[in-house]
Amino acid sequence: MNTTELYKIFLEHPIISIDSRTSESGALFFALKGDNFDGNQYADAALQKCSYAIVDDPKVVKSDKYILVGNVLEKLQRLAAYHRKRLGIPIIAITGTNGKTTTKELIAAVMSKKYNVAFTDGNHNNHIGVPLTLLQMTKQHEFGIIEMGANHIGEIESLCKIASPDYGIITNIGKAHLEGFGSLEGVKKAKGELYRYLYENDGTAFINYDNELLDEMNPPHSVIYYGTKEFTHCQGKIVSDGVFLKFRWISSDDVADEPRQEDWSRRGNLISTHLVGNYNFENALAAVCIGNTFNVCIQHIQEAIENYEPQNNRSQLTQTDTNTLLVDSYNANPSSMKVAISNFSQLAFPNKIVILGEMLELGEAAVREHGALIGQLNELLFEDVFLVGPSFLNYKENQKYHFFLNTSDLIDYLQKHPLKNKQILLKGSRGMKLETTLAYL
Repeated sequence: MNTTELYKIFLEHPIISIDSRTSESGALFFALKGDNFDGNQYADAALQKCSYAIVDDPKVVKSDKYILVGNVLEKLQRLAAYHRKRLGIPIIAITGTNGKTTTKELIAAVMSKKYNVAFTDGNHNNHIGVPLTLLQMTKQHEFGIIEMGANHIGEIESLCKIASPDYGIITNIGKAHLEGFGSLEGVKKAKGELYRYLYENDGTAFINYDNELLDEMNPPHSVIYYGTKEFTHCQGKIVSDGVFLKFRWISSDDVADEPRQEDWSRRGNLISTHLVGNYNFENALAAVCIGNTFNVCIQHIQEAIENYEPQNNRSQLTQTDTNTLLVDSYNANPSSMKVAISNFSQLAFPNKIVILGEMLELGEAAVREHGALIGQLNELLFEDVFLVGPSFLNYKENQKYHFFLNTSDLIDYLQKHPLKNKQILLKGSRGMKLETTLAYL
């Protein structure tokens, strides 16, 4: 069946399912394959509720309720791209090393004050998540926000061809997924695929003017700048060194022709957030800039960002019966680790403890990057440091820190040596499952 014919069926059954266990009545089931499963084998079960099953194994076809295609994943992506072309709404794509999901959620919160917005759920930002997000959009939506993740060169380019974004933002470029990208230059090339798509399709990029690297990556002709410097469309300044980020911002219809001296103690629109860490400033200012560009009123921008509460162990401040925790264990890479540790060291907390989990997917750079992290820790004053993961163990000799092979070993230690009345930073890659230690802190 070609995409045009399938699209007619989709319009009659606009609910997509990829899991037979959670399928909704009347949905279209796409029998995707994974490393350890073949969705074709679950088509029968899915059709107990679904109207049709899209499969690519002729052996499972039993009736006209089975739609046979060459490749289920490719058909899902083509259907999403076909649908996107007919939506007629502006879409902004978000990628970058750090802050993608937080930036996406802040932008969605701001834009939802004025528009009917559809946006990526959670971090469903890959070759499956992006098509599913697009297929959830309808002509009632006025704006789409698509998060794009990648761990190999070429993935962002493929996602752009599916989503056809009109606008784009690269939050930053740092050392992450080096196992797939090979080097920092590989990261730049991969993330820069968004700029290239916008350049070739007359799109617009929102760029952090403070980040010279981004401005060097061949952005499109149409650019809107934000940052702390002059000559930006949206300028901001951090005005608080407390636990939660607080900042002021001003806007300009056009880039200023001359330097302007702003009294940030009085001028500007003040926003007090629930975001821990000044590294979230650029994420919040991006959302302000985009909202301002699309004429969301100043009061609504402020309300949206001030009411935003971080979730899923992303810079969450948590008070337990015994300790105060800054939980940032959703993910980690050398860039995000560095700024998180630096920010935590500057907070006016007593009895500061650092618990760090291994940074995964670094390939040959793993040992070197974990050594650099320990070097940073050696220059700062923390009451105690706990390091979890085999890459850290390479530096166990001549170090005063606590080393553990895995999170289970750390939990065993915490059960015997409980921490009390401490301020604790908890950060590591998701695969380390540091969140399992929360019950013991």
